[in-house]
Amino acid sequence: MIGRTFYKPLREEVRYFIDTKFEKQYVVADTMKIEEPLPQSENRGVLAKAFNIKPVEILTPQDPNFSIVIPKIGANSRVLGNVEAGDEKVYLDALNKGVAHAAGTAFPGEGGHVFLFAHSTDYFWNVGTYNAVFYLLYKLEKNDEVDLFYNGQRHVYRVIGTEVVDPSQVQYLTRKTNREFLTLQTCWPLGTTLKRLLVFAVREAE
Repeated sequence: MIGRTFYKPLREEVRYFIDTKFEKQYVVADTMKIEEPLPQSENRGVLAKAFNIKPVEILTPQDPNFSIVIPKIGANSRVLGNVEAGDEKVYLDALNKGVAHAAGTAFPGEGGHVFLFAHSTDYFWNVGTYNAVFYLLYKLEKNDEVDLFYNGQRHVYRVIGTEVVDPSQVQYLTRKTNREFLTLQTCWPLGTTLKRLLVFAVREAE
């Protein structure tokens, strides 16, 4: 049971550690064209070469109709739109397939509050069965990039802060804003459902 609960978080932690150790970069591809890979560094270590660790990996959104890509943590997932956050059966089913967009919140490009969530569960021993894409959200810092792809368009957001809250604090779901605002939610601490970690970002001016 312990292995099932913590396998995915541990796997993501190990991957992030290796990526950081070897200075791996993730580059977000535009939906209209694939960007050219960045030139490889001549200073790559012997170990990196031995394990064939690519210094640069291009992240192409899984679904140009609605996806999220976070280059710092190598996250890339489709987003399921209009998921009822208050209906456990509905949102747990959605989280098996990707990241959920909370019904009633804005879509990218609409100028409102976009709310996305992943890694939620009914009981702590089921944590490992759900999408792992948000396990590393706590690594995000101010000005880190978050990309949302919606209807073939790319929308770039920058992180402005984070907060840990109780599950009962649902006011963040319905917050009002005078600019396009993005909230990402996941469970916290890793492998539990005790709290919620929220990451806040605002859309870059085009």
